[in-house]
Amino acid sequence: MTDITGRHWLMIAVLGLTWGGTFLVIEIALRGITPFWLAAARISLGALVTSAIWQFRGGKLFAQRPTGSHLTILIVVGILSSALPFMLLSWGQQFVTSGFAGVSMASVALIVLPLAHFLIPGAQLTWRRSLGFVIGFIGVSVLIGGQAFSSNGAEMELAGRMACMAAACCYACSAILIRRLPTIDPIGLAAVLLLIGSVVVIPVALMVEGLPPALDGETMIATLVLALIPTAGANILRVAVLRSAGPVFMSLVSYQVPVWSVLLGTVFLAEPLPSAMIWALGLILCGMGLSQYGALTRLFGRRSSAAQRSSQT
Repeated sequence: MTDITGRHWLMIAVLGLTWGGTFLVIEIALRGITPFWLAAARISLGALVTSAIWQFRGGKLFAQRPTGSHLTILIVVGILSSALPFMLLSWGQQFVTSGFAGVSMASVALIVLPLAHFLIPGAQLTWRRSLGFVIGFIGVSVLIGGQAFSSNGAEMELAGRMACMAAACCYACSAILIRRLPTIDPIGLAAVLLLIGSVVVIPVALMVEGLPPALDGETMIATLVLALIPTAGANILRVAVLRSAGPVFMSLVSYQVPVWSVLLGTVFLAEPLPSAMIWALGLILCGMGLSQYGALTRLFGRRSSAAQRSSQT
């Protein structure tokens, strides 16, 4: 059984805040760059940064000689973790409401749960874990509101919704597959996955959108921020959580992202705060706590024992 520590909880909190704030920066960047080229720029620049850090640390990837199946998994994860979902979301969000896009990303947790039950040892379904994830998903739906599932009348709306759900499936499958790799350097893995993603997304961007546009200063800064923080930095953190705490725990991030997105939109874009915010946040926190009840009791049990030992000395 995976040992969840306070460090793991802090890491997913940072990831939730980072990815929740990404929508603000994407909105700025898309004023001066097309969607596929934005994905290509983020992944490529992120790959350069993580590769430089990886090489500085010695450039070693696998602790032992990988098999052919391990290399295949590596390539598949590289496509599923960045290139394909980035392109699917960029295309799909042209035809769906932002609310539906938010709910589709929250569904990553629900998709991971049955996959992990069958494919990851020690991640079997329990009534408490299942109920917790469902309560968290309800909380996200309450936060976003009924407009998430209402039609916007777009001709390609069904295709757009399918693209968003396909992106969620990509994230879920990549999370499961990463856990099945042997001992591997997390920074090296993050770098290689982004390199593979860039090899895929750049040719697609060329075919779909032609040559990249010239960038103004604001767009360039926004693109660099996206590449350095939510792509390079968060990808390293994501890999570390997946490898040490597992995909089920990592999927809790998908419930935090809409919360941070709404809060940051209220603070920086003067967007109205939903009246159901408190109820939604309560449901999400209850769901997260219920699904990870065992991990929380072990964590606080260790802290209580440490405090007792400290008081006795």
